[in-house]
Amino acid sequence: MRTALAKRLGCEVPIFAFSHCRDVIVEVSKAGGFGVLGASTFSPEQLEQELRWIDDHAGGRPYGVDVLIPSNYDKEAEASLGELERLIPDAQRKFLDGLLEEAGVPPLPDDERARVRQELAEGRGGMTPDGARRLLAVALRHPGVKLVVSALGAPPPDVVALLREKGVMIGALCGKASHAKRHREAGVEVIIAQGTEAGGHTGEISTLVLVPQIVEASEGIPVLAAGGITRGSQIAAALAMGAEGVWCGSVWLGTRESELTPFEKEAIFAAKAEDAVRRRARTGKPVRMLRSTLSEAWEKPGAPPYLPTPLQGILYNEAHARVVRAGRRDLYSFPVGQAVGTMNEETSVREVMLRMQTEYLAAAERIAALWEE
Repeated sequence: MRTALAKRLGCEVPIFAFSHCRDVIVEVSKAGGFGVLGASTFSPEQLEQELRWIDDHAGGRPYGVDVLIPSNYDKEAEASLGELERLIPDAQRKFLDGLLEEAGVPPLPDDERARVRQELAEGRGGMTPDGARRLLAVALRHPGVKLVVSALGAPPPDVVALLREKGVMIGALCGKASHAKRHREAGVEVIIAQGTEAGGHTGEISTLVLVPQIVEASEGIPVLAAGGITRGSQIAAALAMGAEGVWCGSVWLGTRESELTPFEKEAIFAAKAEDAVRRRARTGKPVRMLRSTLSEAWEKPGAPPYLPTPLQGILYNEAHARVVRAGRRDLYSFPVGQAVGTMNEETSVREVMLRMQTEYLAAAERIAALWEE
């Protein structure tokens, strides 16, 4: 399994783990994989703390950072949180508040609401062009960071030049072959082909169809397969299609190292693959997330229209916090891929890593046996 990309990045197996949780990043890297920390919701100060902790616990193993570096950005979205909140129409507020009130979900206490708003205000800063560059400046102070991934298209030329100067590999996600061409021309060195099965913002093409297309369009640039991958046999399939590894996100949510609370994990474990649906309720853009009364409310006749990004996300954020605090599984939604149907109980990162490698070996032996026959 030690592909050329794995060798270049200094990991033992080409299992790339995307997570917002530093514990997952460390445990994956210690188990021979390559952890990539989702950094966009952190302030620069918070990211410095997270990366310092990873440096102290990863034993010198390499890891990566994932950021949102938008090339085109609505300047209005750079306004303060208070200014943006005033742009949210009363109809949408009343619709969501009425839904939660009817369901018996109490408002957040004042101190909790203040904390949620502060976290939102700090996290939004990393999703602007200037904010992303500030996060990059923090990441590049840490020599363990060997890969920076742009989660929103190819990074702009100045960022590409900076990363090349620092000797850090440049990655980017894509959901269409045409995206891969733009990435290649922009100087991206690792392309993550993310199928629709994945959690979060995804396109409409399945992983099995997408990966060969991206491999062909990448013209020699290493490709990672992403979307629905939890099994070693899927790793074997990805390598057979020409990928040099896999990019996994949802599978780590069910580990004891995950950032999710016990309540949230139980909601994950109770879900089936078909419960991971693409809805715009969370951000205003299609997000694959758990189906719930809250996610479906906006789909019903008479519901107000979705708000544009980032207004929909600001509106949704506090409602989500209320649902989690109330422990209401029927209203709970979280970004997760169709792989959720294979996650039924809490595991550990090390167990997941070992299982995927063992399953990969079994799949490779099955294929080899076919040639022998």
